[in-house]
Amino acid sequence: MTGATDGDGGAAEDVRRPSVAAVARDRRVWLILAVVAGLLVCCCSAVLGTLIALSSGLLSA
Repeated sequence: MTGATDGDGGAAEDVRRPSVAAVARDRRVWLILAVVAGLLVCCCSAVLGTLIALSSGLLSA
């Protein structure tokens, strides 16, 4: 037992990670990206609307 194993008797260094193309085919990745993009658009539009309202004097301090 001198090296790390992956449980099947092979060295842990021999375990291959999935490629970027394989990860991109996973629908969960696209779902997460869509949720993040939606939140980003909502937050940016809210900030932009507030800035426009402030600059036009609709909101007074």
